[in-house]
Amino acid sequence: MVEHPERVERRLAAIFAADVAGYSRLMSEAEVVTLRALMAHREIMERLIAEHAGRVANTAGDSLLAEFRSVVDAVECAVAVQERLAEANAGVGEERALRFRIGVHVDDVVVRGGDLLGNGVNVAARLEQIAEPGGLCISGRAYEEIEGKLEFPFEDRGEQEVKNIARPIRVYALAGATVDPNALKEFPIPDKPSIAVLPFTNMSGDPEQDYFADGVVEEITAALSRVRSFFVIARNSTFTYKGRAVDVREVGRQLGVRYVLEGSVRRSTNRLRIAAQLIDAADGHHIWADRCDAEMADIFDLQDRVTEAVVGAIEPTITLSEIERIRRKRPDNLNAYECVMRALPAVWSQHADDTNEGLRLAERAIALDPSYPLPKALAAWCYAQRVTYMRTPVPAEDRERALMLAQQAASLDNDDPLVLTVLSAAYSLVREYDLGLTVIEKALRLDPNSAWAWTRSGYLNVYKDRPEVAIEHFQRALRLSPVDPMRFNVFFGFGSANFAKSDYNEAARWASKAIEEKPTAVWAYRLLTTSYANAGRLDDARSALGKFLEAYPGMTVAKAVEATPGSADFRSRYAHGLLEAGLPP
Repeated sequence: MVEHPERVERRLAAIFAADVAGYSRLMSEAEVVTLRALMAHREIMERLIAEHAGRVANTAGDSLLAEFRSVVDAVECAVAVQERLAEANAGVGEERALRFRIGVHVDDVVVRGGDLLGNGVNVAARLEQIAEPGGLCISGRAYEEIEGKLEFPFEDRGEQEVKNIARPIRVYALAGATVDPNALKEFPIPDKPSIAVLPFTNMSGDPEQDYFADGVVEEITAALSRVRSFFVIARNSTFTYKGRAVDVREVGRQLGVRYVLEGSVRRSTNRLRIAAQLIDAADGHHIWADRCDAEMADIFDLQDRVTEAVVGAIEPTITLSEIERIRRKRPDNLNAYECVMRALPAVWSQHADDTNEGLRLAERAIALDPSYPLPKALAAWCYAQRVTYMRTPVPAEDRERALMLAQQAASLDNDDPLVLTVLSAAYSLVREYDLGLTVIEKALRLDPNSAWAWTRSGYLNVYKDRPEVAIEHFQRALRLSPVDPMRFNVFFGFGSANFAKSDYNEAARWASKAIEEKPTAVWAYRLLTTSYANAGRLDDARSALGKFLEAYPGMTVAKAVEATPGSADFRSRYAHGLLEAGLPP
């Protein structure tokens, strides 16, 4: 009997190969820091690969190999990866930044146990080695597949001989793809004291205490933010630097601030130590540094001491009585406070599962201390997110819960800007736009540094058909939080404001930008669809509608418009566009 060899599985695939430039040097200089950065970067890459319908096939050391059914998807993913990794490297010194090289090729591959093998893989790997750090090279065959389908500017680098490949490879490099991680947009320094509070290091030796260190920063940022004569960067932007070794001078340039506060938190049973230092970002000079110790029961006093010291070092004319007036209501129950600190990152994550976990923790804090307004505000915002992002089949019920909890929180403390901002969002859900504007205007008087409050004000002005005011307020939000992971929400706001202006092409551009920023924000396809349709771009509208229906099967115009706040005219034009695109009534 003749034995037949095991059949080899082959298939055509777009092959994506990536590795880190100078990885051996980085590992030899700082092994632990490099490995942590590699894991963080790889997590970003793997998420983007999945979002572009790809599959990670092989990983080894610093290298990663993925396959895509479409070359277009593979190249779009590669560009998105380099953009996101450049943002992740912001503030990291050039010598410590992890910069990937990426190569893309299309060819037959051999598949064995999920791994990819064969000459096509070797070609992709050679293209990756040709690419500049932070850059992308694709083969001539891949370029033929994307030509006319993508607008990325590729430069023809001609045919190149590469190691262990018999024939020369035609190489195309993405123009400008070598991304300097420190070359992000720089902002002018405001004409008032400006500061960014970086995430504090958890020195407790227990990773579970990270939430607590983050909570301390949250409180200090909130207190500084309410000092009217200060310009304070929002926590969502500063938290993008978490877990990274940064040069405060680069942070100052990227965020457009004069001062940076950094520090650490050590918690041991019932004792707490906060060490902090204030640095002049212009020259790296230390202005003030101190270490404060206290019992856990005195945590709020400890946070206030840090805040007072920072304010005193920057602006000595601000009196302690003014700081006293801006203090937020503190809980009577420290366990409730801990629940809130755990809930905050979940609530801000914008992911459905995390939002549900944030809601669970907020409700636990409410049960522990019913007089504590912040968890009620957070719970209200969780319910509001379900409605706004179309996450629940019972939006009317969630609307009622959001409004009830927001009103309860405001009745407990109507001078807390965060509580008032949540209340304004809840009023938006029930179409009480005038009440929402009244509340958000008070929030901004109390805290003119709240990027989220400026964002909510932008949306409320859209709903009131004041798009020019809305755009100005969205711009304020973006300046206060320039590298915010929730920046997509501001982009969507720009799109909505331009839709209100009947500038449908500009509305579509911003809606597309929001989706590029956060591909999981699939609810944004409803704005993209109606904008295209109202602009007369029906083919684009039908394509966007298809993606919207993939996420929301069974959607109708009535359901989509019900989840869309705005004036009668705004919603009428919204509905018209969705009908034109082919969404059932």
